[in-house]
Amino acid sequence: MRPVRLIRGFVTVGGWTLGSRVVGFIRDMMIAAFVGAGPVAEAYFVAAQLPNMFRRFFAEGAFNTAFVPMFSKRLEAGENPQAFAEEALAGLVTVVIGVSVVAMAVMPWLVLAMAWGFAQDERWGLATLYGWICFPYILFISVAALLSGLLNAGGRFIAAAAAPVMMNVVLIAAMLLADLRGWDMGLAMSWSMPVAGIVQAGMLWIAAARMGFPLRLRRPKLTPDMRRLLAIAFPSVLAGGVVQINLMVGKQVSSLFEGAVAWLNYADRLYQLPLGVVGIAIGIVLLPDISRRLRAGDTIGGRHALSRGAEFALILTVPAAVALMVIAGPLISVLFQRGAFTAAEVAPTALALAIYGAGLPAFVLQKVIQPLYFAREDTQRPFRYALNCMGVNLVAALGLAPLIGFSAAALGTTIAGWVMLAQLWWGTREMGEAARFDDRLRRRLPRIVLAAALMGLALWGCGTCWAMRSTPPRRATAPSPCWSSAAWPPTRWRPSSPAPPAPPTSPQAFAVSADAAAAPCAASRRG
Repeated sequence: MRPVRLIRGFVTVGGWTLGSRVVGFIRDMMIAAFVGAGPVAEAYFVAAQLPNMFRRFFAEGAFNTAFVPMFSKRLEAGENPQAFAEEALAGLVTVVIGVSVVAMAVMPWLVLAMAWGFAQDERWGLATLYGWICFPYILFISVAALLSGLLNAGGRFIAAAAAPVMMNVVLIAAMLLADLRGWDMGLAMSWSMPVAGIVQAGMLWIAAARMGFPLRLRRPKLTPDMRRLLAIAFPSVLAGGVVQINLMVGKQVSSLFEGAVAWLNYADRLYQLPLGVVGIAIGIVLLPDISRRLRAGDTIGGRHALSRGAEFALILTVPAAVALMVIAGPLISVLFQRGAFTAAEVAPTALALAIYGAGLPAFVLQKVIQPLYFAREDTQRPFRYALNCMGVNLVAALGLAPLIGFSAAALGTTIAGWVMLAQLWWGTREMGEAARFDDRLRRRLPRIVLAAALMGLALWGCGTCWAMRSTPPRRATAPSPCWSSAAWPPTRWRPSSPAPPAPPTSPQAFAVSADAAAAPCAASRRG
C-alpha cells in the first residue's frame, strides 16, 4: 500500500468529517438559539448522550477495534471476508436489541446515573421522555458503524466519512419544521435521532453492496471466528465502560451546577472539531493500514505510516489547541451568542473550552498510537491504562468540584487524557522499530511547536485589541473575560452567593445557578 494512499485517506476522511462538523456547528448554533442552556437543552443533551454512550460500547469503540483488524486480514488473504462480516452483523444486532430492551425499561435510572442533579427536577422527566425516543438510534448506528468499518478496511473512505453529515442534516430539518409548525422543540430534536440512524444505515448498506459486500442478516451463531472476535472485543468493552464512567463522572459533576451540562456540551462540540477532523480520521485510516502491513511483515512501511500519521496530526492539532485556549471567549461568543444563549453563558462555556483545548493534542495522539495495539489484537493493555485514567479523572473531577465548580469536569478529562497518552506511549517500547517515530518527525516537531506558539502570541494580541475596542470607553482599561483571553484565567469560578455558604455536607450544597457562575461577565456589562 503506497504512502500517498495513506495521506489521501487522511485527507478524504478528514475533509468529510470537517464538512460534518461544520454542519454540526450550524446545528449547535440553532440548538443554542432555540433552547439556549435551559432545562430542555440539558435534558436533550443527557438523553442524546445515552445511545451514543452505548454505541461506543458495541459499535465504533469495542466492536470495531476487534472487527476491523480481523476483517482487514481476511480481506488481504481472501479468507471469505463476507461470511465473517455477516456473522459479526448478526451477533451485533442480537446484542444491541437485548441491551436496548433493558435500557428502555430502566430509562429513569439511566438518566439519574448520567445526571444525579436532575433528581426532583423537571429535567428528570424531560430527559427520561427524550431518552425513550432517542435510544432506538443505537440499533441503526451500530449497524452503520459495522458497515463503516467494512468500507474503511476496503479503502472506501468517502461513504463512511460522509454518512455522519446526515445526522446533522436531519436534526436541522427537524428544528426548522418544529419552529415553522409550532411543534415542541425538544420532542422534534429527539425524534430526529432514530430517523437519522435509519438514513445513515441505509446509505452505508448501499455503499457496501456496491463494494461487493451486500450483507444479509443471518441467524446468530457462536462460530470459532465469533469466539475470537468476542475474546478480542471483551477487553475493549471493559475499556469502553471505563471511558463511559469518565463521561458519567463529568455529567454528574456538571449536573450539580445549573446550566453547566449545556456549557460543557457546547464547549465539547467545539473542541471535537479538530479531534474528529484530525484524530479520528487518522485512527480510522491507520488501523486497517497497519493491520495489513503487520500481516505482510512490512516493518519499514508500518513505521512510515505511524510517523506520517503523527506528523499530520501534530501539524494541525497543536495550532488548534493553542487557538482554543487563547481565543476561547471570542469563539464561543461568535458561534453561539444569539437567541436563548445569552452573554451570561459565554464566559463559563469559554472556560470549559480552554481547558478542553489544553488536552486536545493528547486526545489526538491517542488515536495515532492506539492502532499499534489494536492491529496486534491487543486490547487488554489499553483497558488497564483506561482503568488508571478513570481513577485520575475521578479524583480530579470530584475532588476539585467543591473548589472550582463545574470546570472540574473538564479539567479531569484533560488530565486523564495526558495520563492515557503517556501510558500508551510507554507501552509501545516492546513493539520494535515499527512503533518508533522516525527522524523526520523528530526534526519537525520543534518547528511545529514554535510556529504554534508564535501564532498563539499573535492571536492573544489580536484578542486583547478586540476586547478593548468592544468595551465601552469607561471600561476600556478592564477588558471583559467574556471577550478577551488577556483576562484569563478568571480569579473566581467556584459557586458563590451574597452570603457565605455553610460548609457543604452533600453534593447539592455547592450547586449554583448559571448566572452566578457567569458573574464576571455580568459584572462587566453592569459597568
